[in-house]
Amino acid sequence: MEEMFPLLLILGLVTSLTAWPAVDEFNVFDYGASGVGQADDSQPFMYAWRDACNAETHSASVIVPEAGTFLLNPLMFHGPCKPRIIHFIISGTVIASGSPETWNGLDSSQWIAFKNVTGLNVYGSGLIDGQGMQWWDQSCRYHPNKEGCTKLAPTVLKFLSCNEGTLSSIYIVNSPQTHLLVLDSKGFNVDNVMIQSPQDSPNTDGIHIHSSHIIKITNSIIGTGDDCISIGDYSSNIEISNIECGPGHGISIGSLGKDGEMVLVENIHIRDSSFKGTTNGARIKTWQVGRGNIRHVIFENLIFDSVDNPIIIDQNYCDVRGKCKEKKSGVKISDVAYKNLYGTSSTDIAITLNCSRFVPCSGISMENINLASIKPGKSLSANCINVHGTEVKVKPRSCLRN
Repeated sequence: MEEMFPLLLILGLVTSLTAWPAVDEFNVFDYGASGVGQADDSQPFMYAWRDACNAETHSASVIVPEAGTFLLNPLMFHGPCKPRIIHFIISGTVIASGSPETWNGLDSSQWIAFKNVTGLNVYGSGLIDGQGMQWWDQSCRYHPNKEGCTKLAPTVLKFLSCNEGTLSSIYIVNSPQTHLLVLDSKGFNVDNVMIQSPQDSPNTDGIHIHSSHIIKITNSIIGTGDDCISIGDYSSNIEISNIECGPGHGISIGSLGKDGEMVLVENIHIRDSSFKGTTNGARIKTWQVGRGNIRHVIFENLIFDSVDNPIIIDQNYCDVRGKCKEKKSGVKISDVAYKNLYGTSSTDIAITLNCSRFVPCSGISMENINLASIKPGKSLSANCINVHGTEVKVKPRSCLRN
């Protein structure tokens, strides 16, 4: 028995090492990255990713060092990967080419994308700069008569079919269009990110979620030229909390149903967040031609500071306000709760619930709402059309129909 004890000990150590292999690190400098911000470092990043993704280890890390500025052209990091966990650690600065011509012949909707990677964790103290200024200058939204204006511009970061992943502690600025997209993913968390672009930059949503489920966005500061966070179709079980939003268009569900498609968004909880100088606060927007449901939504513990439309549902969303003809179709909006919302409105109508005559909003509840005008002594009003629900302690008094 005594002779067997050392053997058992050795076997135990071998088993332990096999179960928890060492983390492999793949530094982009080791693959030839210059880190000077002028030469294209795309290939070294791809080589580092290739080796990390194929490492025979429990986890692997791609390292982007603090000491460098790395110019990258459009990249797609593909999975699936052999390690159960992939760390992509950005401590340095990553910049895009400032010229839209770089995307000639390429997918102009993306810059850096991860696809089909499970267990991906992107984080670090670094900066990701989309350098979107030239894109903004040729945007069709602001320059519709400009020859060759662009409707589609790159998203800085895309996570496509990336389950059980995270993005945290990253600073993202100046995206040509949307800053961060989570698409067709499940169990993805975004925490402690800062996203910034100028207030007049076109279509620069901070975070857009689409066809994704069990998503958390927490403890982040977002100021852009469009929605701070927008929730697209076929998304469910979304938790958003502790967000500082502004400037921007608020936190929006939608717009949905633009092309008459069937939509479903449900189980959305937005809480403990603030809005400063935004055009909207808690917003739901759908096109009249859409079908389907938005349901089981909670807006809770929100603070508004000089917001144009603190609470707004627009079931008649249109490219040009008031120009779309009334339709008999619509996305059904139901079971939406507003609880403990406070602050100031910069317009006279603080609550706008504009619902369809043919598919009215129902199950809308308001409790402990206290909104005041930024103008001393100015009274506020609420405007409701085709809405059914209940209210308790609402100021200005809402116009819900029981």
